[in-house]
Amino acid sequence: MCGFTKLAWVLVFLICLNICGDGGVMAFHNNYETQTRNHVKVKQVYRTGYHLQPKKNWINDPTGPMYYKGYYHIFYQYNPKGAIWGNIVWAHSVSKDMVNWIHLEPAIVPSKPYDKYGCWSGSATVLPGDKPVIFYTGIVDPKPSPGHQVQVYAIPANYSDPYLREWIKPDDNPFLKPTSENISAFRDPTTAWYNNGHWKMIIGSRHNHRGIAYLYRSRDFVTWVKAKHPFHSKRDTGMWECPDFYPVASKGTNGLDTSTLGKGVKYVLKNSIEVTRYEYYTIGRYDLIKDIYVPYNTTEDGWGGLRYDYGNFYASKSFYDPSTKRRILWGWANESSTQNEDIEKGWAGIQLIPRKVWLDPSGQMLLQWPISELETLRRKKVELNNVIVKKGNIVEVKGLIAVQADVDVTFTFSSLEKAELYDESWAEFPHHDLGKSICGVRGATVQGGLGPFGLMTLASHNLEEYTPVFFRVFKTINKKHKVLLCSDATPSSLNPKEYKPSFGGFVDVDLSEKKLSLRSLIDHSVVESFAEGGKTVITSRVYPTLAVIRNVHLHVFNNGYEPITIKKLNAWSMKTAKTTSIN
Repeated sequence: MCGFTKLAWVLVFLICLNICGDGGVMAFHNNYETQTRNHVKVKQVYRTGYHLQPKKNWINDPTGPMYYKGYYHIFYQYNPKGAIWGNIVWAHSVSKDMVNWIHLEPAIVPSKPYDKYGCWSGSATVLPGDKPVIFYTGIVDPKPSPGHQVQVYAIPANYSDPYLREWIKPDDNPFLKPTSENISAFRDPTTAWYNNGHWKMIIGSRHNHRGIAYLYRSRDFVTWVKAKHPFHSKRDTGMWECPDFYPVASKGTNGLDTSTLGKGVKYVLKNSIEVTRYEYYTIGRYDLIKDIYVPYNTTEDGWGGLRYDYGNFYASKSFYDPSTKRRILWGWANESSTQNEDIEKGWAGIQLIPRKVWLDPSGQMLLQWPISELETLRRKKVELNNVIVKKGNIVEVKGLIAVQADVDVTFTFSSLEKAELYDESWAEFPHHDLGKSICGVRGATVQGGLGPFGLMTLASHNLEEYTPVFFRVFKTINKKHKVLLCSDATPSSLNPKEYKPSFGGFVDVDLSEKKLSLRSLIDHSVVESFAEGGKTVITSRVYPTLAVIRNVHLHVFNNGYEPITIKKLNAWSMKTAKTTSIN
């Protein structure tokens, strides 16, 4: 269980304690207990059609994804009693294609003294001989907040069952307890890897404001010993949750098994940062002698570093798919609606579309792209080719079920001369949120030179509501160009209660060919956007009041002085993924 939700829960409790006093706290708990006991009719209007989510209740972090006996397994944090965080168990779903899912009973639930207050996030490792093992964080006591944490393992009761429906907790649990570590910040064990005669894994932690990934080694996968030095740490970053460590090939798009070594291999370390509620990764080298990770100095190691996603995306976990030789990334998007609205609709949280991940040819960043299996849901196709869009023009993409769609478009332009000057005063914005801050002041309706141009997704008939995803191109005083991708939820809903941020991230792209590409996955209350083949990705959660069900439109717009051309646009209505349950 990563700390975004725990922190939110604690903050709500503390706010209630400070404002309401003990009576208010009791009312808060009584309200929660009431909503968990009473039957809640699940509202469907914002539920997704092809993203993974259970029939009802709260979910968060994807945990332990793996491939086993022909099935993809995804576990995730789940509250079986309601639509807010609490009572956390490991939900479990399986699939042949990561698109259509079978929901099973929870795999792991609190049942022992070492996990009686929750079974939080962790990972799966498939040992030689096709033997899966799950590591997870158990909560021994709710104090100190957010809980006293230990590490627990579970194994299948029946290895011949491809669904792995039953898991057991051996008697030698918990296999790892904090000693000198922070007992309330010691969680989320990673997938293990093997080298130099030892299995190894890392656990996220913090010491004061320093984020830490502790390394542990084992010869037998039972007894684990902490390494003398942290695997990696960084001051002033706060708690490192849901760490992930894996190798990537220097060339090509194939993924690598987590234990892979050799020439032409680089490494990725990702952490979910509790303080900022964003994820950051670095690319670096693995020092096998010292057993430490050393990031390259090509990107920042900290809050201003690279992100998988510059929007609503957290607690991600990757795994190696041996059947297709891919590294696949899962991420979670929480709701942007209020807690009361979540309770009213009876559910909260979705798992985002799994993404294939590989190293950009530059070696300086990762590329991400929706798994190809998603394309099996594509239905009717709509095309636009060589359509010029001048300043102030809006072109509707007709013949599409725009509330549930996959849109892939390439824009071209004839000149960079009209690109607006990059404002150097923006350096005063928070460094780690620079793109978001600029998108906030230079939105879709603020006219520019080259841009803003892009898509108006989830738009109502008269544009009272819409979620624009767009590019802006800037030129610096050194005559270099910066490309910014924005996904702006500000005009997405007439409901004033929603959290409607304007997310943004810069796109590292060569503009010599004078073109930019964008793919957006639109699914009722989520828009996942991939710029330039997955160089920059932004996810937004939105809840229109008018632009719902069949009352949804899709447009291409341009509010820049430079005309842009829709060189090629392919858009598909998307079928609803199949889901079944076995309990």
